[in-house]
Amino acid sequence: MKIVIAPDSFKDSLSAQGVADAIGLGLREVWPDAQLIKCPMADGGEGTVDAILAACESELHRINVRGPLGTQVPAAWGWLPQSHTAIIEMAEASGLQLVPPGQRDACISSTYGTGELIREALDAGAQRVILAIGGSATNDGGAGAMQALGARLLDKQGETLPPGGLALAQLARIDLSDLDPRLAKVRFDIAADVDNPLCGPHGASAIFGPQKGASAQQVGQLDRALGHFADHCAKVLNKDVRDEPGSGAAGGLGFAAKAFLNAQFTAGVEVVAELVGLAELVEGADLVITGEGRFDAQTLRGKTPFGVARIARQYGVPVIVIAGTLGEDYQDLYQHGIDAAFSLTGGPMTLEQACAEAPVLLRERAGDIARVWRLAANKP
Repeated sequence: MKIVIAPDSFKDSLSAQGVADAIGLGLREVWPDAQLIKCPMADGGEGTVDAILAACESELHRINVRGPLGTQVPAAWGWLPQSHTAIIEMAEASGLQLVPPGQRDACISSTYGTGELIREALDAGAQRVILAIGGSATNDGGAGAMQALGARLLDKQGETLPPGGLALAQLARIDLSDLDPRLAKVRFDIAADVDNPLCGPHGASAIFGPQKGASAQQVGQLDRALGHFADHCAKVLNKDVRDEPGSGAAGGLGFAAKAFLNAQFTAGVEVVAELVGLAELVEGADLVITGEGRFDAQTLRGKTPFGVARIARQYGVPVIVIAGTLGEDYQDLYQHGIDAAFSLTGGPMTLEQACAEAPVLLRERAGDIARVWRLAANKP
């Protein structure tokens, strides 16, 4: 019996590795002789670096960078020396988890620290940068990151703009004379699960601004400021990518990556699957178990269980999902390679309880699944 365990992390509870370990314990109780292959996964959000580092020969580097609100924060990034590839998780430097709820401010938060991570990768000799852009606290169109890489954003008086998306409304000129020339020689791959444009009712400000602290009035101001930034970028770069899918990802960092770095966008789970060799692991398996904190119709937008199921389907391997909760229309996934889905909790429980007891609940649920599977397959 060969079983591949390929879950995402359970936010605020367990890392992907922790989820895989707990599931493995439950399966081992029923199938002590099974071949269990643990392959922690991610979809471009938090945990992407950890998932890749757990599966690849790699190094973890740590530096201090400028956080979303300007204070110094420690940030880690991954390095694959054989391929000269850097794995950067923008949430490490510019993530929402770095800002307490009462201090979140989409108007002034900046991606500058993410640019510092990219600069570190360039200093290490990176030929390829994989930038995972989920979980941002920012809404600055990637302006901060580009400033860290040498771009100058100036107002009418020739002064450098302050951090944040709202300041972009005062932009009068973009000076790229000091932009790091090494950027042109590096392949940038963006791992994301968001396909929103930069501006408009489905743009970065309208859809994601409120969760980053923007009021209804500020959403409109930010949207106009990002549009103004895009106007100037189009003039200096001779191209306009604001309406391309993914430009609104990470508060518009996707826009800057497309416009300035010629980045290619790929579903985050596909990038991770490629690097960890998920397809090779799934081939010949009897069962794949994956999971995430909330499993619902949004999973179809490229989240981990959907990506894992697409690969398993190619090899005819059944897929079972274990999720913290089963949300609205989760049954839609049954048409996309998911064979069954189970909720972590068996009865009423607070979110805090579920998070605290997740290792035990995962082990129990995995054991239950194994027992039903054994009965159905008539396997001893």
